[in-house]
Amino acid sequence: MADIDVDVLVIGWGKGGKTLAGAVGKQGRTVALVEQSASMYGGSCINVACVPTKDLVHSAARRRAEDDPQAWFTDAVAGRDALTEKLRARNHAMLADVETITLIDGRAEFTGPHDVEVTAGTDRLSIHAQSIVVNIGTVPAAPMFDVESARVFDSTTIQHIDPLPERLVIVGGGYVGLEFAAMFASFGSRVTLLDHGGTFLKNEDRDVVDAVRSLLEESGVQIILGADVRSVRDSVDSAVVEAAIGDETRELTADAVLVAVGRRPVTDDLNLGAAGVEVDERGFIVVDDGLRTAAEHIFAVGDVNGGPQFTYISLDDNRIVMDQLSGAGRRSTADRVAVPYTVFLTPPLARVGMNEAEARTSGQNVVVAAKAVADIAAMPRPKIVGETHGLIKVLIDADTDLVLGATVFSIDAQEVINLIALAMRQGVTASELRDSIWTHPSSTEALNEVLAAAQPLTG
Repeated sequence: MADIDVDVLVIGWGKGGKTLAGAVGKQGRTVALVEQSASMYGGSCINVACVPTKDLVHSAARRRAEDDPQAWFTDAVAGRDALTEKLRARNHAMLADVETITLIDGRAEFTGPHDVEVTAGTDRLSIHAQSIVVNIGTVPAAPMFDVESARVFDSTTIQHIDPLPERLVIVGGGYVGLEFAAMFASFGSRVTLLDHGGTFLKNEDRDVVDAVRSLLEESGVQIILGADVRSVRDSVDSAVVEAAIGDETRELTADAVLVAVGRRPVTDDLNLGAAGVEVDERGFIVVDDGLRTAAEHIFAVGDVNGGPQFTYISLDDNRIVMDQLSGAGRRSTADRVAVPYTVFLTPPLARVGMNEAEARTSGQNVVVAAKAVADIAAMPRPKIVGETHGLIKVLIDADTDLVLGATVFSIDAQEVINLIALAMRQGVTASELRDSIWTHPSSTEALNEVLAAAQPLTG
């Protein structure tokens, strides 16, 4: 006999899981939500990922040249911690106040298709559930090179580094590495970014890449491509990074090294086999387009299912599963169209839909509208706030006048890209965006001028 028998068991406090638990509980069904760490109530986003890192990005961007780097960083981290503590408490209260929801601290392990044992120290609790949702997320991937240093950090631990490193080496040129490179450079660190690839930001258009690279280098970030890191070891007062760069082996010294080489699922200890749940070669849980696993009553939502690793995707995962549990069961991942993303540099870089390379091979008659932010006369907001870096670029199907994709590298990019994505989903034409009435001064009104400059895609 189970110690607890519930309608729905949710393992992990991620965005999708916690939202689903609240919705199911408010319907009057019984729910158990298991989380192994009290410091992760609310999920990764509010505790170690989206919210705290963007809070630090904002604090870094506000630092003036005359502000002491260490003091500013210390205050920024304190502000970050106060924010996450507040959000964590609020998230816990939102579910704790629902009578049908039981919150449980401990580590979950499947013992059968419908059964999970939760361990907390010497305590054991058995849970039987009709439906189970796995929402345990991912953690930073470990480096593939030798590490013999106490000065190596990941994207979570470096948020509390002390003191602020005067010299920081970042291994990994992906979007996480870029955000931390820009952030720590703004805090006052000398940053060197090592990218294993030979092409910087390979998924972005070259004009966008040039603009991003120029911004980073202007802020003091040194970017080294084709760097194959072999090891990190400690010397007397620093870390030494050994890397093969081209035909030579170089040693770089740093006060700290951030390894940002992706994320991995934390599925190893769940004993998924006991439930008949399959994982892929990387450990991500295999799901269908309704987010059902090989065991049809078990779902996987959020990063752990191998989909795009964004909080808003986890939220949409929740909608899909809720439709399976309480609706018509028609909603699926195939419904997702024009999903945007943003890299929180200063200013942010956001994109949705096709890039230029994809547009060229699409077989469509494409026109492109692009302008540097500093040259957009109808968009004074960047000049008002003193941030004129970047560009705005929109790709359009000349035959249908529909937007195929867009890149917004500008202040307020994270907002403007949402508008363009909505236009793509709803079939709003480029001409309608161009001729619409937008508030002034705003960043949206750049669309009036940029889209008026559309030209055939050549070259």
